[in-house]
Order: sequence, then C-alpha cells, then structure tokens
Amino acid sequence: MLIAEGAAGPATTPGSPNGSVTGPAPFTALVDSTGVVSVPPSPTARPLRMLADVRALLQSGKVQEVKQLLRANAWPANHPIRKELWPLLCKQHGKAGGVSGDGFYWDMVVQVFGSAELPERPVGLPPFVEPSRCHAYHLTRSGRACADRVISVLGYACPDIVYSPAIYPICALLLHYVTEEEAYHCMASLVSCKEKTFITQTKLLYEVTWKTVMQICRKHVKGAAVHLQRHCSSGRAERVYMDWIWWIFQGLPFQHLVRIMDCYFHEGVKVLYRTAMAILLLFHKHSSANSSEWSAEIQKNGVDLALNKFCREMPVTPQKVLKMAFGIRGLSSSYISRVFIKTEMLLKSRQVMHGSKQLVRSRSSENLPNSQSQNNIQMVSHTLTIREKMSEEVYNDMLLTLWSWLPVRITMYQPILLYTTEEHGCSLTTFYVRVEQHEPTLLMIKTCNNEVFGAYCSSRWCERNQKDDRGNRQAYFGTGETFLFSLYPERAKYPWIGVEGDRNVSHGAELFMAADSKMITIGGGEGQAIWMDENIRYGKTDHCATFNNPPLCPSGDFEIRVLEVYGFATDMN
Repeated sequence: MLIAEGAAGPATTPGSPNGSVTGPAPFTALVDSTGVVSVPPSPTARPLRMLADVRALLQSGKVQEVKQLLRANAWPANHPIRKELWPLLCKQHGKAGGVSGDGFYWDMVVQVFGSAELPERPVGLPPFVEPSRCHAYHLTRSGRACADRVISVLGYACPDIVYSPAIYPICALLLHYVTEEEAYHCMASLVSCKEKTFITQTKLLYEVTWKTVMQICRKHVKGAAVHLQRHCSSGRAERVYMDWIWWIFQGLPFQHLVRIMDCYFHEGVKVLYRTAMAILLLFHKHSSANSSEWSAEIQKNGVDLALNKFCREMPVTPQKVLKMAFGIRGLSSSYISRVFIKTEMLLKSRQVMHGSKQLVRSRSSENLPNSQSQNNIQMVSHTLTIREKMSEEVYNDMLLTLWSWLPVRITMYQPILLYTTEEHGCSLTTFYVRVEQHEPTLLMIKTCNNEVFGAYCSSRWCERNQKDDRGNRQAYFGTGETFLFSLYPERAKYPWIGVEGDRNVSHGAELFMAADSKMITIGGGEGQAIWMDENIRYGKTDHCATFNNPPLCPSGDFEIRVLEVYGFATDMN
C-alpha cells in the first residue's frame, strides 16, 4: 500500500538557466518535473511580486489590485509561490466558518474508503467526471491516485454535483503545487462559492457556458468567429465551441495553463472565457493568410483539429496570451453575467415548453431536484398555506414543477418566507418593509376561488424608489429573468418574450415590475399581468406584452385569500 505524501518535490527543475531552483522546491512529490517547461520572466520586466504582497492586498480588501498583480506577474511554472498562493486565493471564496480544520479531509477519506492509505488499484471515480477528460498533466502514478481520491471525497461531500468534467483537471493542477489535503479544501471552496462561478455542476450549466462563449465570441472577437465559421458549417461551428474549455485544459502547454490558473483562482470562470477568446484571436491571426502553416493545417485536417493542434503548439508566451485575453474591451463581468443568465433562461424555458410534466417526471438525474434542492422544496412545503384543500400528490407535483422553472443557481439556496398576509397582515407598507431588500423574490397568490398563480421577480422591490438622470422616479424596473406562472388549476410558465433572442422587443414589452405606495404591478404593455391594491385584498390580471400571457384567472378580477412572498438565503441577502 502507498501512503499519500504532500512533501516538496525535487530541488531541481527545468526552466532556469542552470536547471535548478533556489529556495523551496516548487512542486510536490506527486509530480514528475522532468517534462515541465518553464518560461522565465523577461530580463527587462519588473521584479516579481511576492506572496506577502498578495496577502497584504487581500487583507486590505483591495480585490482589484490583487487582480492586476496576478495578471502582471509572470511567475514561471517552476516558481515556488504557488504552494501558498493558490490555497490563499481559493480559500477566500469558501463559506465563512466552513468545515476545513486539520484532519477533516482525512476523516472523510476514512469514512469513504475505510483507510487513509492509497489503494494500489485505481479508485472508481464519481459519475460527474468524464474518464476521457481526466487530464493529470505531470502527476506521477501516486499523484493520479491522489487526484482520484480527492475527487471521490468531493463527490461524497457534495452530492449535488451532477456533471462537471472540468473538476478533475483543476484538481490535478492544484496537486502539482499543494498537498492532497490542501487540494481538497481548495476544490471545496471553489465548488461552494456563490459570488462567482468557478465550476459548473450540471449538464444544463455546462451547455450554458459553451453557448455563452459562442455568443460573446461572435460579438467581441467577430473577425475570429467569422474566420472559424467560414471553415465549417453552422452545426460544425457549434461543435467546435462545445469543446472551448478543452482548448485550455487539454490543449494549452502547462506553462500557459498555470498562469491562467493564477488569475482564475481569483477571478473565476470569466478568465477562461477571455482565454478562449484570445485563443481564437491568435488562431485567426496565424491562419488567415492562405500561405500560412495553419491555413494549410485547416485545409488538410479541418478547423477543429487545426485549432486543437494550434493550442498545443501555442506560438506566443503565456504572458502574451493573458495580455490579449485581458485586452478585449467591453467585456465586463456584468455583461457576461447577463448573457449567461439569458442563455440559461432560454434553455430552461425550452425545456419547460417541451412539457413541464415530462421535465418534472424525467428519470434523468439532470432534471430531478438534487438533494439540496429537495431540502429547499421541503422547507417551502412546510410554510405554504396555499396547499390547503389540495391532495398531497397534486400539491407536491405542483411544487416540483415550480422549482424546475427557477434558475438552477437559485434552487441551491434555502428559501425564506418573508411575508404572508396570514401572519403579517394585509398592508403594502409591511410588504415593502419585509421584502424590498431581497433579490430575487417569489410571489405566490391564492385567490378566494382557489386559483394559484404568481411571479418570480428578479430585482429588489426597493428599486421602485430609484430615479433617472432627470430626477424622475422610474415607473418600471426589473430584468428579463422575471417570469409569471400559473399553478392551479392550470399549470404554465410565461417567460419574458425577449428570452427567445430572435425577435425585436419593444419598450412596451420590457415592463417587468412597478410599485408605489398604492399598488404593485408585474408585467405591462397592453395590460397588466398582475396588479394588486394597497390593501393586498383585490387584484386584476390581463394579457400583457411583456410576457404574452393570458389572464391568470378566468374572471380577470380576483380577491386575494393568501399572498406569500419568498426570498432565498443568498450571500447577497
């Protein structure tokens, strides 16, 4: 049996002029460093910053300065800073007060495997990884076994991970520089992070990421995207974009990859988006001339294989790749987030339009709520007054359907009952006091005729008080993530009409939420989808242009029996 070790590796590595590194060894004992190529910093470059500089900036809350420092300092692959830098960066994203004490990981190992010793036979990996994508880079056989074990324990500790092929290569990269225990805690921090996306954990979000990359490439590196499109059919181009993350984790040389990870562990997945765009730009630059080597490669083997080979033989330094990636203008985090959310909405709405019952009852683990989501549904179940006079089967089926309509990231949060007319009274003032700082919120109405309908509201209700450049209050606010739903007697979701993305949307179809001291409105243009009075007693519902919905109850006018409003226990709240 082999005992896992996290001790430092050999004191000599390629990449420095005499083949040696002074000071601490850069790699762990799990690495065969003979094949590692390191690109030393330019002789004219400023001296490299030290770990103490990064730690001081983080402790001062200077996140932007940390970002610039990480982007600018071209530490070679054999630099010892990553032994402490990567855990420092990863753990800033973990849950405050999370379980990460000494010995926790090894207790988990014993719980999962019955022993802390590495078995001589390979460990069975969780089903969320893809065996063909388990890239180990320069890890030894023992290193691979440690990576297998970390991923297996992570899968045991995080049962909500459904599909995440990039987890393994990220873990393998960490094990080049940090101990097995540190690698686990780094991965746990990235997986649990709510403020930023590091690792997608479902097939839906995996699809959302490549479609997001495709959209932002077509807008922000248009020439390179057109060049790619020119050499393949539309369907083929999509296939190329599907593999975008493997341009990086499978294609790029190790010395490029570790510099990208320096930035990724601080900034999140947007670094990978930018890197993919830089790869396309460089590929376009080197293959656009008909006489070029890469143009001939495209003609001979096709653009997808040529692109993969180009990544493996990347003709520029790691720092030039990063410079090009971060030099792309107009690509803010908020813009990327909007594209991501809109793509997620589109994919989920298409699933729902294929039939909510099929979605809810699918045997696929992808569409069924995961364990955390089921717990959260159960919490709503215990507090809903709306379930009165419904059979258990009808009620549970209705709730599962509603949960399947929510954005995936929101279903991971614990729901909180913020306001109910049964407990807090029928007052719009009380409604605002209890609800207005929460984002998003879920409104559920039960009428005196037992109809059940409502809305998922994407923005804070306090935005009703915001003013425009002229000092006038904005009549409507909210985003296209807002949607309407009907649960009883009919079951249907009505997303924003702009979700489809292929139709021109007028201003009258972008009226999501409105509120003042006298009323609440959701949906506008040609009518109001939901309107409630200041006493939260009476309301009306009409067709509106924003959601293209029918009236949510047959009579149009309704009397409110119960209004319940839920928030979600996100870190923002």
